[in-house]
Amino acid sequence: MKWMSIQMSPPRFLVLAVLAFVILGTCLLKLPFAATTPITWVDALFTTTSAFTLTGLGVVDTGTTFTLFGQLVLLGLIEISGLGIMSFAVLVFIMLGKKIGLQNRILLQQSLNQTSVGGIVRLARSIFVFAIVTQGIAFLVLCLTWVPQYGWQKGMYFSFFHTISAFNNAGFSVWPDNLMRHAGNPVVNLVITSLIIIGGLGFTVVLEVWRKRSFSKLSLHSKLMLTATLAVNVLATLIIFGLEFHGKAVAHLGTFDQWMAAYFQAITTRTAGFNTVDMGLLTEPTLLFMVLLMFIGAGSASTGGGIKLTTFLVMLFGVVKYLREEEDIVLFRKSIKDSTIVKALAIALVSLVFVCVTVLALSVIEHAPVLTCLVEIVSAFGTVGLTRNFSPGMSDAGKLLVTFMMFFGKVGPLTLMFTLAKKGQTRIKYPAEDVLTG
Repeated sequence: MKWMSIQMSPPRFLVLAVLAFVILGTCLLKLPFAATTPITWVDALFTTTSAFTLTGLGVVDTGTTFTLFGQLVLLGLIEISGLGIMSFAVLVFIMLGKKIGLQNRILLQQSLNQTSVGGIVRLARSIFVFAIVTQGIAFLVLCLTWVPQYGWQKGMYFSFFHTISAFNNAGFSVWPDNLMRHAGNPVVNLVITSLIIIGGLGFTVVLEVWRKRSFSKLSLHSKLMLTATLAVNVLATLIIFGLEFHGKAVAHLGTFDQWMAAYFQAITTRTAGFNTVDMGLLTEPTLLFMVLLMFIGAGSASTGGGIKLTTFLVMLFGVVKYLREEEDIVLFRKSIKDSTIVKALAIALVSLVFVCVTVLALSVIEHAPVLTCLVEIVSAFGTVGLTRNFSPGMSDAGKLLVTFMMFFGKVGPLTLMFTLAKKGQTRIKYPAEDVLTG
């Protein structure tokens, strides 16, 4: 793997790798046979970035604008990004019988957000097998629903496309109304949301559950992800249903279908970007609540974005620790380091600053309402893909700004900061002094 032995930090390598794939995808989508009608370079860049960052925002209709080749390019970008660039590279070299050196294991560790290099190659192999099996099962179930409805050829392709998009939390659909036409189909709703949840938990959590099969034996991270995901999904379903009960977005649905729509939006909002109701008809309180969910995002080492659910929890319990004047955060009989709390606060603060600045910039550029811009920017940052039908009408400047936020959300706030910043080293120590706060 000599081509990967360039002397650079793992964060910088991963940022450059994402840029390389975005450039490659943009060039492929600009090929004459990739689209039914010519698209601009900005639209190609926006769509490629949206696919590779697993966002799902679109400035053109995927099903009618792109040919089969163009759609397969998008699926390839989605699958490679979802499983991880380094995971794919390692698997290729394993099949070729090549040895994987320490430096490349460190890169793989960084891309999978792991704390050590021990067993990292085995983890990559397990992720690949798990992904293939899970997507295969979901594909077959969706085929049982869509083949009778659309025929063999279209039914199988629709199942294949949406399985990959849902498992990787990408939110791309071949239909202009996304999944609104299937709002009342329980099989489609359950399969898609199950794929979203599995992808959003993080591969390390799912594999640990499979191997240990006992909640008490799981790591603290896995316990937090499982309990918090369940709690947030249930709470979000209840809140969205309460806010939208008999609202315009769900007025055409029966009570059961309204519950199903609330559940679907609760699951998809934190990371995936699919929708079974018209986002433009949702009330402002619902949109603000969904912005919060999008900002929090999914789990670490998952296919989702945002600041990550565990980051939010560490911050939340850090505040509780301060208010109670406790020495440590203790969860499931495990304590969390103060350095982890500081890292969580850094991620949240950097993310919040970027979001606020870009919302203001987009509002000025597009002369659009702040709430509409807030939904668009947080959706891009969280790599979610939900929109109030605002993306297609943006100017090139607005599209480039949203493209940057998708890239920012994909690589992560701290990864980008570490890439741009230089380490400061000093041997001088100064006396400490308190600063008044609060």
